[in-house]
Amino acid sequence: MAAALLANTLYSVGFVLEKRALTSLPEVSIRQPARLLRLVLGSPLWIGGSLALAAGFAAQLVVYRTLPIAAAQGIFVSGLVLLVLLSARLLGEETSGRERYALGAILLALLMVVLSLREGSDTVGHDAPYQLILLVCVPSLAAGVWLYASAERRTRNRHRRPTTGVEYGVAVGLLYGVSSLAIKGVSSRLTTHGIGGAVPALLSSPYPYLLLFTGVFGLVMSQAALQRCRASLIVPVCTTVTSLFTAVLGTLSFGEALPDEPLRLALRVAGTALAVAVLLTMPKHDTAPRPSPPAKELASP
Repeated sequence: MAAALLANTLYSVGFVLEKRALTSLPEVSIRQPARLLRLVLGSPLWIGGSLALAAGFAAQLVVYRTLPIAAAQGIFVSGLVLLVLLSARLLGEETSGRERYALGAILLALLMVVLSLREGSDTVGHDAPYQLILLVCVPSLAAGVWLYASAERRTRNRHRRPTTGVEYGVAVGLLYGVSSLAIKGVSSRLTTHGIGGAVPALLSSPYPYLLLFTGVFGLVMSQAALQRCRASLIVPVCTTVTSLFTAVLGTLSFGEALPDEPLRLALRVAGTALAVAVLLTMPKHDTAPRPSPPAKELASP
């Protein structure tokens, strides 16, 4: 539990620091990944945010070794509250009434998932067939890249209203969902193998390669999206998609049984359905006021 709360804090702080750094950088694009990386790596503030995210990743490994996937995702989503507070305080971002209701519904869905858990009765899965992992992950990666490209094409249309970033959040959330399953797989190898056997076991599995792909593409895609959209909206959407993807498909892939009691099963299914419904009904166009651009941008011709 302590590791999960620490991961929440580190992730929230990391995203806010990266967003703040990106607001002072020239516009970045996934079409120029080398330029994007050069710009962000030249920002000490962005580097600080990325280090916080890396530390959150380490804490997440600890969580997956001790908690079932559904329980871990339920706790991770609670970090959305801290993220929204930090975004309002440090970034000057405001959410509309409809968006606040949507975030409240997401937290209600989280509570339902948490209430479906029972300590001692939920098992922690440690293995999954590689063929099943690839069957789940490869189409999800393709869908995420396709959805992101579609959002990019619509955004470049100057006659369209500003996007809230829901499409970006869903696309990046799919990539991070695959990454989360890979993290679970890595933690399983570390749990079931000794030090000497951990490295060969990892290299013979698809998990490090999935992490590499999602790490590279997720970094480029998330930074471009984060610069264009409000962190207080795009990150909750991304986090919710990641959590749902991991909780549902991860639970099935790693053989972690669903609750056998009708009430607990109903809470978990209803919580998942509520979160999906909220994502489908969230506003697609931005009506909330945006923070003022940095002074040096106002002064430029």
